[in-house]
Order: sequence, then C-alpha cells, then structure tokens
Amino acid sequence: MSNPKQVDLKSIQFNYKIWLSDKDGNGILGDGKWQILKTIEETGSLTAACKKLGLTYRRTWGDLKKIEQMLGFALLEKSRGGAEGGMSQLSPSGKKLVAAFDEFHKQVDGTINKAFEVFKRQLAELPE
Repeated sequence: MSNPKQVDLKSIQFNYKIWLSDKDGNGILGDGKWQILKTIEETGSLTAACKKLGLTYRRTWGDLKKIEQMLGFALLEKSRGGAEGGMSQLSPSGKKLVAAFDEFHKQVDGTINKAFEVFKRQLAELPE
C-alpha cells in the first residue's frame, strides 16, 4: 500500500454535493440532474445537453422520467423532429424547480463557504 502524498493544509479544497431524496433514501434530484435541466434550458435540446455534458441520451431520458414520476409533474416540454430537428425545453414547473434549486444552492453555498473559511483558519493554527 502506497503512502498518500502529504498536502499543504493551506491548499485544502472543500467539495460537496446536494441531493434530495424521499423518506426511504431514494434520490430524486441532485446537483447532476440540476445541471442537466439547466443545460437543456440553455441548449433547447435534450440531445445537445447530453452531448455537452458527456451523458448518454437513453440513461438521461430515463432519469428525467423517473424524477417526473416521483415529483408528479412534467419537467420537460418536447416536440419531435422535422426539418429543423426536435426540441426540449423546461416546462413551467421544471423552470420553477430549477429556480428554486438555484436559490437553495446559493443559500447553502454561502453558509457552507463561511463555515469552511472558519475551518481553514482553524487548520492554520495547527502546529507544523
């Protein structure tokens, strides 16, 4: 077993993910699916969003259908191909969900970043 490389305490970064689950712990919506929804809105296409994020269409489609089923409302409004191809956009409820998650994330990020700054100051006080 190799020893991990010692890190400079001042260079430690903090990472976290947020996700929502039901009472049984089944995931509903998290940072990844939130990014998918935001990218669909940006690109106007589930296919383009999948390409941009390096995801498979089939799995992403299934994940979004599962979220819709769990939440009880449609996330997307879709139209099939044609000369200019199909499109996907967030439904009004999907837009509200993304906006609410944006605001929630902003508040949580602020709180967590403040706490991490306190933690980093405490790390700086450790003996070398």
